[in-house]
Amino acid sequence: MNNITTLKSSLLAGICIGIAGFGYLAAGGYFGAALFCCGLLAVVSYKLKLYTGTAGFIVKGELGHLALVLLGNILGCLCVALLARLSPMPLQEAAEKILSGRLALGPLKAGALAIGCGFLMTTAVTFGRKGQMLPLLFCVPMFIVCGFPHCVADAFYYLTCPLAFWAENFFQIVMLYIAIVIGNFIGCNLYRFIMMGEA
Repeated sequence: MNNITTLKSSLLAGICIGIAGFGYLAAGGYFGAALFCCGLLAVVSYKLKLYTGTAGFIVKGELGHLALVLLGNILGCLCVALLARLSPMPLQEAAEKILSGRLALGPLKAGALAIGCGFLMTTAVTFGRKGQMLPLLFCVPMFIVCGFPHCVADAFYYLTCPLAFWAENFFQIVMLYIAIVIGNFIGCNLYRFIMMGEA
């Protein structure tokens, strides 16, 4: 897959997750967490490039490819975040509440919690690629209910937040996001790290 195709695929994946995040902000609670499954179902069904669906399967020398996937995911989330700003529902307020909670945790704790999300997402995608969608239907609501940050979903929430909130917390948001991306990467590769060398 060349870079242009990768970028287009990851852009669409970001749109899928952004729409799922839109649904979560609109519905909230356990129902919103269940609705979020639609995003990953679309990503797996269309075979799109999602950071947390790719990080656990890369090989040596593919970090640049993974960075391109994340860029495309963020751009896709931005497209949906712009739509969210047009909605009459209080989506910006809901997104700000999520981001405020992440900032209160700080980068270290949020990054550590993000490991759980990465593990669940790689588990969901591993089975989803085999046509087994049941783990996905449990793993996605699980990471939301547990409060495990997902770097692509969080990109949508952060980009939906009011600009004034960004202006006040720009540096802290950037550091937080980097920690979550790293935490997701570790979690996505947790099975490989622990089971390395095993048949």
